[in-house]
Amino acid sequence: MANHGFGIMPVTPGKERYDTYDPEKYGCIFLGDDDLSPLLPEFEHIPCYWHTRLRPEYNLDYCGITLIPPSSASLFAEVWRRQDGRQFEPVLALFERGIREEKFIIHYGL
Repeated sequence: MANHGFGIMPVTPGKERYDTYDPEKYGCIFLGDDDLSPLLPEFEHIPCYWHTRLRPEYNLDYCGITLIPPSSASLFAEVWRRQDGRQFEPVLALFERGIREEKFIIHYGL
């Protein structure tokens, strides 16, 4: 099954590009694509960055790397909270931690 990885970035990203798949570096947790892809329409208006903070976008970069700023993490958390299923609990906990610590969250797409 294809998975999406989510991790907390210990350091706020600058202008550098994130192009390398490195989920271990951020202690990523994984959510199956079958669970995530139906939620993509709910993320359409949430501001993020794709690969670098120099590229503002909306939604997750489905097949790339998304940098989710602390200001958007609560919007994602709202979506996770509305879901019915234990598979969303770890990702919700990660987002809640990111919100508390005011950290960026990195998403590794397919």
